[in-house]
Amino acid sequence: MAEQKATNVTWHDHRVTKEERCKQNGHKGAVLWFTGLSGSGKSTIANTVDHKLFEMGKHTFVLDGDNIRMGLNKNLGFSPEDRTENIRRIGEVSKLYTDAGILVMTAFISPYLEDRDQVREIMGEGEFIEVLVKASLETCEERDPKGLYKKARAGEIKGFTGIDAPYEAPEKPELVLDSDAKGIDELADEVVAYLEAKGYLTYA
Repeated sequence: MAEQKATNVTWHDHRVTKEERCKQNGHKGAVLWFTGLSGSGKSTIANTVDHKLFEMGKHTFVLDGDNIRMGLNKNLGFSPEDRTENIRRIGEVSKLYTDAGILVMTAFISPYLEDRDQVREIMGEGEFIEVLVKASLETCEERDPKGLYKKARAGEIKGFTGIDAPYEAPEKPELVLDSDAKGIDELADEVVAYLEAKGYLTYA
């Protein structure tokens, strides 16, 4: 689906640059890409980080896996091919947010290394922050907030990540959050501290 099919199209540069938008916002634009098993806490952490940054006056937004599948990607299922296209589209949307000088958080299982790496490739230097929300399969099954593991174990859901579909953890993520041992607020604070330390929350 990533093949360029439209013809007679021309790229138009914006009169307002990304740098000008970041300067007006007072911080850099980037995507915080939260990846991990279902039930690891990706969405909850992403939304908590979003709230903390919003309270600090930063321009932010959250792209959540389930929400996106109810709109932009509602025509996609969970086959390997559809998962790849799902992530490709989210990568392009994230790039638009980043170009607007916004800190965007994505919460997607995004199980394949290659798919996440392709998103990294379309982003500018330092604009892709891969965040592994690390939780054991046992922990995620115990939480099972949506009852999906129970259905997967019963054979009611096919191709479920961690059960009968693979999850390829990041090899060199920018940040690893220990969701087995730490609470949501503590993990969110770690993300904010990372952004502060790396200079994302200011723009000269």
